[in-house]
Amino acid sequence: MGYLNLGSSIRYSTHGKKRKTKAFSAPKKRPVEFKPKVSPEVYRRQEEQYKSLMEEYMKSGEYHKIAGDCSKKESPKYTGTLVKGIATMHKSNAVPVINQKEAEDIARMRR
Repeated sequence: MGYLNLGSSIRYSTHGKKRKTKAFSAPKKRPVEFKPKVSPEVYRRQEEQYKSLMEEYMKSGEYHKIAGDCSKKESPKYTGTLVKGIATMHKSNAVPVINQKEAEDIARMRR
């Protein structure tokens, strides 16, 4: 097992072996040249053939009609008469109560 080499040079590993000097030099990067694979004429033809739907909708004025109404929906509310109330069972488990017998059963229940 080697020792941890905290205080000395980074040129030596924790095992005492000298590291290669290439590891400390910055890698040489070649300049990247952009070469288009197709001619500008092909790009122009593709733009004419495959038009952007969003641009078409914006020109015709239909773009804002697509999104629809973004107003907040009204939350649903129970308006019936079947459920008399809500009872709490084990560990805050809410249970709908339909009649008096169910309410008594829930009250008698234990864990």
